[in-house]
Amino acid sequence: MLTIVLICFLASLLLTPIVRRIVLRFDITDKPDKRRINVVPIPSLGGVAIFVAFLIGMFLLPIDKTLLWPLVIGASVIAITGMLDDILELKARYKLLGQVVAAGIIVFWGGINITFINLPFGGEWHFGYLAIPLTIVWIVAITNAINLIDGLDGLAAGVSTIALLTIMGMAFVMGDPLVIMITAVLAAATLGFLPYNFYPAKIFMGDTGALFLGFVIAILSLMGFKNVTFISLIVPVLILGVPIFDTILAIIRRIVHRTPIAMADKSHLHHSLMKLGFTHRQTVILIYAISALFSLFALIFTMSTFWGSFLLILVLLVIVEFFVEVLGLVSQNYRPIMRLLRLERIEEEEEQE
Repeated sequence: MLTIVLICFLASLLLTPIVRRIVLRFDITDKPDKRRINVVPIPSLGGVAIFVAFLIGMFLLPIDKTLLWPLVIGASVIAITGMLDDILELKARYKLLGQVVAAGIIVFWGGINITFINLPFGGEWHFGYLAIPLTIVWIVAITNAINLIDGLDGLAAGVSTIALLTIMGMAFVMGDPLVIMITAVLAAATLGFLPYNFYPAKIFMGDTGALFLGFVIAILSLMGFKNVTFISLIVPVLILGVPIFDTILAIIRRIVHRTPIAMADKSHLHHSLMKLGFTHRQTVILIYAISALFSLFALIFTMSTFWGSFLLILVLLVIVEFFVEVLGLVSQNYRPIMRLLRLERIEEEEEQE
């Protein structure tokens, strides 16, 4: 297994500069504009190296081919969708179509879906006919969540690696060798790409890499935590906390400002941190740390009692709300907790006078 992981890492490490040379020749670059951070054209399509290294690892792994082919074909569809978008800038509906088709391959061919959960006080809750659409929505949502945070050098690759290592740790605890193997292969392929992508980036992964990583991570989270309790269903949400919360806040922000949900903006977590004065590199490392904190919460969560888990989630939501208000991730005027604290402080000062 270690040999396969090393092969995937080296394949990605060696393929990335080759891909960079090819895309430069054809001028497939992310050119500076009002939506991007980069000030010079940067080669894109770096995700091709991650994808190919992952495929090499998948065919080397001693796993059941009944899962191998749906995963490989579904991942290929999502990678091709991302590649076409990097080259041709597809309309949102065509990107969504590619994601739904890829998710459908996994659900209908691979047989991966969430059929029921065990609620704390309500017994089993079977999804019935909703199982398939809910699973597809989860896969598409996580796929886009990873894509949305791909706004700084090394950000999506690093956050994805942290999530993958956490999923792998959970799978080890639960004794799931299949998830461990696939996760290790993808983490190795991503780490092989990261040296070229970390600030200052020599190449971007593009939608090819971001959509592909989000797609496989979404599937791995289902494989590791499906058909379980409501509590453990929250675990993958915590592991992917940064991209999920950033996506939810982006949707809320656009609704508040009455702009199209699909319209890009520069108010994501990484943009807001940079506005506070953090450098590009500092912002990326800080978000790595936040991702690691979410992963730590996920690990503690699995070892807690029900009420302990409930308290943990409550504390986490308060922390998230505080950061949302300080960074202005919804709106500069949205600060209920800070206003409440300010009012209490003013009342205390008046009483002291």
